[in-house]
Amino acid sequence: MAYVDAPSTERPPAAARRRWTGARVIGLLLMVLWALLGVSIVYMLIVGYDPEKVAKYGPRIVQGIWVTLHLVTMSLLLGAVISIPVAAGRMSANPVIGGIAFGYSYFFRGTPLLAQTFLVYYGAGQFTDALKAVGLWVFFRDAYFCAVLTFSLNTAAYQAEILAGAIRAVPAGQWQAADSLGLRHFTTMRKVILPQALITALRPYGNEVILMIKASAIASIITVLDLMGQTRYVFSKTYDLQVYIWAAVIYLATVEVLRRLWELMERRLTRHLRR
Repeated sequence: MAYVDAPSTERPPAAARRRWTGARVIGLLLMVLWALLGVSIVYMLIVGYDPEKVAKYGPRIVQGIWVTLHLVTMSLLLGAVISIPVAAGRMSANPVIGGIAFGYSYFFRGTPLLAQTFLVYYGAGQFTDALKAVGLWVFFRDAYFCAVLTFSLNTAAYQAEILAGAIRAVPAGQWQAADSLGLRHFTTMRKVILPQALITALRPYGNEVILMIKASAIASIITVLDLMGQTRYVFSKTYDLQVYIWAAVIYLATVEVLRRLWELMERRLTRHLRR
């Protein structure tokens, strides 16, 4: 009878495990380059620090941060309100309602936010007389209001898809259990389905918030003096490239703070799932 040796379970020697492959060398070089780039940026910011410029233009940057946060907050809240009927339309069995909701989502998710902003801000000027006749020109002539409207419509499309997808992810047995208890459809949605769906949607909602923070820089192109708008103004006065680096650092810090807060909220709301 022939015997087959069992496969060896011995681990390869440490020297073999630590062999310097080409991919490993390239990865190490890239890490060194990134580290050198970070150190050089920090060094440049420290060496080029100008207290006079900070005292003169610092308040403008702070004001720009406030405008950015206000713009994003208003857009996200209004977008959340708009997303509810759109999400309902996306889940509707009516082909007309479903088609309208799909068309809305398809347009705003499939076209650049920059193009949408231009269409609202510059396009409104083509209908000045009509907008004045209905009393809406006061709204559309203001770049900030146009940015809020455009951002709200854009994020509503994404939030609607997130909400609709999260609701569809809830097991069908939850609906059946609610029906067996005699709960009305609205009560089932509010007390059974949505609490579970929102847990699923937490992470995608967090990503959308971060994306809106970064996309808000588009508002500066239509003269809104948000963080990027104020940064452009300061650069036009000083021609100091560091102001853009500081703006990037502020955006990065804002995103990191929001990410940490979102993780804490998610951990808090899902603590019962970890038990």
